[in-house]
Amino acid sequence: MKHFYVLFFLLLINVGFGQQTSENGDIEGFKMYPNPVTEGRVYIVTAKNQPKKIRIFDVLGTPVLETTILGNELNLSGLNSGIYLIQVYEKDKVATRKLIIK
Repeated sequence: MKHFYVLFFLLLINVGFGQQTSENGDIEGFKMYPNPVTEGRVYIVTAKNQPKKIRIFDVLGTPVLETTILGNELNLSGLNSGIYLIQVYEKDKVATRKLIIK
């Protein structure tokens, strides 16, 4: 009986921490170009082309930009040259990428 409880507990842990594939994940058809950014603009394209919430962090994890775009173009002319982390949210999906600004 003791072995049954251990097996049941391990099964619950496996199900609870299993990878979710349909609810959250990478955005379908996600493309971001050019990267590295040289002219202060980056284009973010997705398959559904819906409004996107953008969050950009510096290498220390400090938020430096938070905005929403309706099209594909994101203006980054206010950011200094460097390496950043960009998170793009579209509906219930998220894509996280490294962003380089020259």
